[in-house]
Amino acid sequence: MARQYPIEDYRNFGIMAHIDAGKTTTTERVLFYTGKSYKIGEVHDGAATMDFMDQEAERGITITSAATTCFWPGRDGKKRRLNIIDTPGHVDFTIEVERSLRVLDGAVCVLDSNQGVEPQTETVWRQGDKYGVPRIIFSNKMDKTGADFYMCLDDIKEKLGAKAVPLQIPIGAESNFVGVVDLIEMEAITWDGDGKDAKMTKGPIPADLVDKANEFRASMIEAAVEMDDAAMEAYLEGNEPDKDTLRKLIRKATVTRAFYPMMCGSAFKNKGVQPLLDAVVDFLPSPLDRESYVGIDPKTGADLPRKPSDSEPLSMIAFKIMSFEHVGSITFCRIYSGKLEQGMALANTTRDKKERAGRMYLMHAADREEIKEAFAGDIIALQGLKDTRTGETLCDPNKPVILEKMDFPEPVINLKIEPKTKADQEKMAIALHTMAVEDPSFRVAVDQESGETILKGMGELHLDIKVDILKRTYGVDAIVGAPQVAYRETLARPADVDYTHKKQTGGTGQFARVKLKLEPNETGAGNVFETSIIGGTVPKEYIPGVEKGVKSVWDNGILIGFPLVDMKVNLYDGAFHDVDSSAIAFEIATRAAMKEGCEKGGVKILEPIMDVEVVSPQEFVGGIIGDINGRRGQIRDQQMRGNAAVIRAFVPLANMFGYVSQLRSQSTGRASYTMQFAHYAEVPRNVADEVKAKYA
Repeated sequence: MARQYPIEDYRNFGIMAHIDAGKTTTTERVLFYTGKSYKIGEVHDGAATMDFMDQEAERGITITSAATTCFWPGRDGKKRRLNIIDTPGHVDFTIEVERSLRVLDGAVCVLDSNQGVEPQTETVWRQGDKYGVPRIIFSNKMDKTGADFYMCLDDIKEKLGAKAVPLQIPIGAESNFVGVVDLIEMEAITWDGDGKDAKMTKGPIPADLVDKANEFRASMIEAAVEMDDAAMEAYLEGNEPDKDTLRKLIRKATVTRAFYPMMCGSAFKNKGVQPLLDAVVDFLPSPLDRESYVGIDPKTGADLPRKPSDSEPLSMIAFKIMSFEHVGSITFCRIYSGKLEQGMALANTTRDKKERAGRMYLMHAADREEIKEAFAGDIIALQGLKDTRTGETLCDPNKPVILEKMDFPEPVINLKIEPKTKADQEKMAIALHTMAVEDPSFRVAVDQESGETILKGMGELHLDIKVDILKRTYGVDAIVGAPQVAYRETLARPADVDYTHKKQTGGTGQFARVKLKLEPNETGAGNVFETSIIGGTVPKEYIPGVEKGVKSVWDNGILIGFPLVDMKVNLYDGAFHDVDSSAIAFEIATRAAMKEGCEKGGVKILEPIMDVEVVSPQEFVGGIIGDINGRRGQIRDQQMRGNAAVIRAFVPLANMFGYVSQLRSQSTGRASYTMQFAHYAEVPRNVADEVKAKYA
């Protein structure tokens, strides 16, 4: 079976947005108009196709990113293949957003027209910048009271520092929103009614908008001709580019991120979705427009390019793992080069494991269609991979490559959990293992001393939802402890230590002497172990024992049992005994030396500080700021966004528990907040004493 659609007709894109900007509704409409979904699902009815987990339908938020393939005839009537990846907007699921962005070629950034750029929009936008993703901006909810397209435009410039170039302006706003002016064609596009079968009509621009349309068209052309010298010269001589040239220039600008085309509409009222799909085809890149992907050779570490072509060796990234009833676990992969056939042998170069391609599917939300082969640019789901985790590379075993290593942030919050009955015990262990494989920002650990199971995650909501999934999806009843902050310890001052471990009981004794220099490292620089032994005072074979001793103290901490971070340890001298020394003796000596050194240098407790943003009506601001100050928060800035006040603060995570209910009662449910991990900072002395008392 040959490839049905040429790779230049692929668009792998995602829809990114702040929570509640209407991302899932927009995806729903896209699926409806591309003929994939015959019944329009409403998020607020809990029936959105892309949200197929109970938790999603209920909370009205997208937790997992699902991948869907659909088709759209562009303006020329030629079918294009769209692979849409639905990305979550909630901050506790940032990791999902990152994983999705890694495999996208472009994105549609959805804004809520009456809110403009919201806190989460900034987060997802910055992630888009990090991965170099070209974007189109869609100003959604134009039918909402207070919707303001031009405010959104200013917001993008001010808050995101990005250059947005409108390709449309709205006709009317709020309840009078009827359509858009297409600035390339210079015609009005209107919809008669709000229903899904509302007819789209093209006609002349309303008289009162002609001047505005001309003004915005002129600035659009000025931005576009900057992409090409010949077009620029012609324009300066008074010749405007024709429509095809204009589209080519806008496409070039979008792909190179020179500017971001901006559209508007109301997905909920079925207005503006078809022109948005045309823009996806016209302006977002195909896999060929992104430079070839540069991986590394696992053997030599040298750069290895992989071009997006079927004739190249196979390479793909597993970007998501999900469990489905009756099917087991399914791995979503993006193929970067080569072609994949069912039953092929694969190498997982990240882990150095062998895999085999089992059944392959094209996914549509929760439905799937089985396929026998897939090509470069495809996004597919594979069944039966045993050892592959998120972010790992799968490729042709004879032409190995590692496409990219993914970094996952460290969890900042812990939760103890125990099954209610013996029967739940095994079920819980299996379920937690599956969940940890699916979401690398969620970890499961067992406390060595107490044997308790500890869940670790990115925030209260993150763990809340995990516990919810345990109960509903896996039917595990569990007793959940109070969430606890993941503190860290660090060295206060440098210390030098000389420690000798001697044990003499009948037979061979134990002997090891180590001299260590302990120093604080720069914040966030991590732990470093070095040796500067001269003249073999500690033989090479014992150094791994020393390193093991250092690491065990780093992992278990000194003061309150949390890991030690940002610390340099240098083994610079020592002594050994021909008979009585061993790696284990050096490990024991090092552990004792580390403890002694840490006591000498003093240990500080660090706590996670969260970047909190509260959006609230003006009248509640005083109370909210007072409350944040009472939580040891530092207000960073305060500004107006539309008619709401936005307060940004750094607040210790320890003081953010239960904040959601406090904020609701304080603002009669009208304020909302988001938070994400910012950095670790030293705990003030009075609080440190409390923490020590709690964990000692």
